[in-house]
Amino acid sequence: MRTASIIRIILLTGLAIIAASGQVFAETLADTTEPLALRKIMQDLGKNMQTIIDGISREDWELVEKIALQVADHPQPPLVEKVRILSFAGSNVSKFKGYDGKTHDAARVLAEVAAEKDGHGVILAFSELQNTCLACHESFRKSFQAHFYGQFK
Repeated sequence: MRTASIIRIILLTGLAIIAASGQVFAETLADTTEPLALRKIMQDLGKNMQTIIDGISREDWELVEKIALQVADHPQPPLVEKVRILSFAGSNVSKFKGYDGKTHDAARVLAEVAAEKDGHGVILAFSELQNTCLACHESFRKSFQAHFYGQFK
């Protein structure tokens, strides 16, 4: 009986230490103003969108297809950062993920239409892709920047 009590105390103490260190780690992460990996990902996506516009203007459908696939399959932030971002989204996490999914889907459609060399279809598909980006930015950009950087950058 006494051994069981000692084991419980040790386990509870260990859990308390783990919980406390997790809280300190979370507070340290929340206080950092280092740019998130997501910032670089978004900058690269912006460059990709400009390249698509250039490809459309020159009717370079192969380039549009290639870059649209890069947009669809853009890199993801590291797991720790992803957890922070999803934690920030809170009860809007499904909305946040939904925008990302719609963006991936719209970029894939754009790639498919570009492969068919359908200029009018490409313009419509690109418009849809831009609308998915804009919807997410309008919903999350200001609060995201305020939360992670304390200002708008």
